[in-house]
Amino acid sequence: MNLSNLRAPKKANRNKKRVGRGMGSGHGKTSARGHKGQGSRSGSSLMRGFEGGQMPLHRRLPKRGFTNIFRTEYTVLNLDRLVSLNEAELTLEAFQSKGYLKRRGELLKILGNGELNVALTVHAHKFSKSAQEKIEKAGGKIVVVGA
Repeated sequence: MNLSNLRAPKKANRNKKRVGRGMGSGHGKTSARGHKGQGSRSGSSLMRGFEGGQMPLHRRLPKRGFTNIFRTEYTVLNLDRLVSLNEAELTLEAFQSKGYLKRRGELLKILGNGELNVALTVHAHKFSKSAQEKIEKAGGKIVVVGA
């Protein structure tokens, strides 16, 4: 393959369909809208999901569950991430400077996935039981913020 035999893929350089420009174009008279019927009229637009009068799929399927608007969202971090930070005391400011907390006032929960073999002092809003046990077992300390 070289520059002399490069070609665009098939149908890559198609012209726009020009409708209503006479019988010679192949799209004259009805302008590719067919005869009569809903889509043939001007101003015709159907709602999203309209299925010709059949009950639309989004109404046929059952509704499930609900969204709790009072839910408290936590940013979660596992113990194996804490080890990689290489600091003895991990405050919320330290987490924010490392990019684990995006906004100020974001809530942080520490989960117990991974092993901890260095003593750390960890500040967070919540700790899982396993995380708390592992931190204290490694000789570290937990500080619950806002409690």
